[in-house]
Amino acid sequence: MLLVDLKFYDARNEETATKQAAIWVSVWVSLAVAFGIGLLVMQGTTLASEYFAGYLIEYSLSVDNMFVFVVIFGYFGIRREYQHEILFFGILGAMIFRGLFIVAGLELIERFAWIIYIFGAFLIYSSIKIARGGAEDVHPEENPVLKFFQRHFPTTTAFDGVKFFIVENAKRVATPLAVTLLVVETTDIVFAVDSIPAIFGVTQDPFIILTSNIFAILGLRSLYFLLAGAMDRLHLLRYGLGAILGFVGVKMLLEAVHVEVPIWLSLLFIVSALAITATWSLRTKPPPKDDEEAEVAAGDDGQDENDDGRGDGRSPGAVAAKARPSGEEPEQDSPRDQART
Repeated sequence: MLLVDLKFYDARNEETATKQAAIWVSVWVSLAVAFGIGLLVMQGTTLASEYFAGYLIEYSLSVDNMFVFVVIFGYFGIRREYQHEILFFGILGAMIFRGLFIVAGLELIERFAWIIYIFGAFLIYSSIKIARGGAEDVHPEENPVLKFFQRHFPTTTAFDGVKFFIVENAKRVATPLAVTLLVVETTDIVFAVDSIPAIFGVTQDPFIILTSNIFAILGLRSLYFLLAGAMDRLHLLRYGLGAILGFVGVKMLLEAVHVEVPIWLSLLFIVSALAITATWSLRTKPPPKDDEEAEVAAGDDGQDENDDGRGDGRSPGAVAAKARPSGEEPEQDSPRDQART
C-alpha cells in the first residue's frame, strides 16, 4: 500500500499536491472504514468497536505528529519536493517500530499484570502534559541520537536531489535528508510511547491493535501535505487529545480493579472529544505567530528558488545548527519553535 501511495501521489507539484492529498486521505480513510465494516459483519460489534476506537486514537495522535514534522522540516530547511521521500521511509520505519512495541507491550501485560497501572498512570500524566502544552516544544538539536550520529559520522549541508548519502572529498557523507529522517524516526518512537499504551486501554487483541495502527499510519504522508499549510487551524486539538489519553488512562486503572467501561462509551467519548475540539478550533482564531516562528514552521521551502538542488539548501529561516559536518559546533543557539500553538 505504501508503494501505491509513493507511485501515484506526487507531493512535489505544489499546484496539485493539496488536491491529490485530499483524494488520498479520503482513499485511506475509506479503506480503514471498509475494514471496520468488514469486522462488524464478520466478527460482531465488540471487535469492530474496538477497532474503530483504536483507529481514531492512533489517527488523532498521528495528526498531532504532523505538527512536529512541520517544525522538523523547517528546522533542517527541507524543501517540499524532498519531504515526501523522508515521510515514506519515516512511515515505513514507524510501522516496524510500532509492531515491535506492540509485541513487547502485549508480552509485558501478559507476564506482569500490574504494568497496567503504570500504563494508566503514564497516560494520565501524558494527557495533562499535552493539554498544558508541555509536549509542544521540539528541539531537534537536543536529540541524543542526532548528537551521536553527528559526532561519529560525517555529514554535509549539501543537497543532491533525494539522495540520503553522497560522496564528498572522497568520503561518503550523510545529507540533510538522512539527518532529518533520523530525527523523524526517533521522534516517532517517542510518540509511540504514548500511542501504544493508549490502544492497550481500548483492546488487547493483537490483531485489532496491529490493524488499527497500520491503517492509521498508512495515510500519514498524504495527511501531512493536506494539513501542512493549515496546522494553526487545529490549534486546540491538543485539548481533545489530552482528554482522550486521560479517559483511556482512567479506563485502564478502573478495569485493572475489575470495573468495566463499555467499549461503546469509549468510542463515544473519543468521537465527541475530537469533534468538539476540531469544531472549536475552526470557529476560533489561532493565536498570532511571531515572525521567527512562522518562518521556521513554513520551512521557507528550504532552498532558494534558483537553487539547483546541490547547494547547501539552507533557507533564511533554517537553523544554523542543522546537518553540519561532524565535529563542528553551532555558533549560536537555534530557535526553539513550538510544534503546535
